[in-house]
Amino acid sequence: MSGRSPAAMRKKVLLMGRSGAGKTSMRSIIFANLIARETSRLSATLDVEYSTVRFMGDLVLNIWDCGGQEVFLESYFEAERDSIFRDVAILIYVFDIKSAEVEKEFINYERCIKAISRDGQDARVFCLVHKMDVVPPERRKVVFHAKESEIISRSRGLDTRCYPTSIWDETLYKAWSSIVYALVPNVEALGLALSGLADACDADEVVLFEKATFLVVSSRTRRSHRDKHRFEKMSNIVKQLKLACMGSASHLDSVQIANSRFRAILVPLTATTIVMIVTPRPGPAAGLCLLNAAVARPEFDRILLHSAEGGGAAAAASAAAPVAASEAGAPADGVGASAAADAEDSFRQDAAGGGPPAPPPTPSKKK
Repeated sequence: MSGRSPAAMRKKVLLMGRSGAGKTSMRSIIFANLIARETSRLSATLDVEYSTVRFMGDLVLNIWDCGGQEVFLESYFEAERDSIFRDVAILIYVFDIKSAEVEKEFINYERCIKAISRDGQDARVFCLVHKMDVVPPERRKVVFHAKESEIISRSRGLDTRCYPTSIWDETLYKAWSSIVYALVPNVEALGLALSGLADACDADEVVLFEKATFLVVSSRTRRSHRDKHRFEKMSNIVKQLKLACMGSASHLDSVQIANSRFRAILVPLTATTIVMIVTPRPGPAAGLCLLNAAVARPEFDRILLHSAEGGGAAAAASAAAPVAASEAGAPADGVGASAAADAEDSFRQDAAGGGPPAPPPTPSKKK
């Protein structure tokens, strides 16, 4: 265990919004592996429900899921104000697009903003305009942008990001990936290391996912793609595949998808991350991409280990470069089948020995 202060890696995440807005449902989908159709059995949150989630190994998210009934809201802003709004790293406010009490919802939001900004806290604000699936597709952009404009105008100048969300599609992963991106302290160093891996593989894109939640942590794109939601769609698809495997007592080890234009490989990179490498076809063989990922793995381990001491970027800059496809002496798509298999088997065994995945959240309720 490193000598970093545990408090330095603990982040308080405050999840607020009116009762029935969908706060607990989205938290359960992202962190507790619940599927969307099962959220209807969740009961309303009473007072504050706490969850401690270990993310990317040493980053601990203390999630305060606050019940949205009026009696609890008044208590949050009065008797419990100091404890609820102290040391907040992230405020996530969930707006229910179906709510008939729009102005009351904005008043509560403004009270939250006032409470977290009173002591000059450097909190980030994320507003999720939720249940957008009920809005006709042709009107979603207009409806969302109108809501976003009103939210920004009431945010007292705080750094506020808004996202349209629904539990029924990839938008939920888009929003929560952006939230955790703001919390990961070594994200710049991870980006540098991903750039090196992308160059070595001659990849169109390389994406780093957190292993337990499958949220996007960082990515590098070398060749543009028209679908701007492709990472979140992959998060959603693979998370569903992972849950299906768990339901049949199987283990999802890796995924390869290929057609005449591209190959996408998803494999474990470290004990807490999975990497997706997307290459053109014809292009580098799968075995070379796996070999490059195996060579890069110790560097990613070092970045995650030294992030709290600020050494991640320096470690990334000084890392040994992965084996580039052009340096391996093989034609673009012609590495031997046995060499590719050896690289894949070796990499799987190496990654599997890195430790267990992040544990699930441990909920407890405030007395």
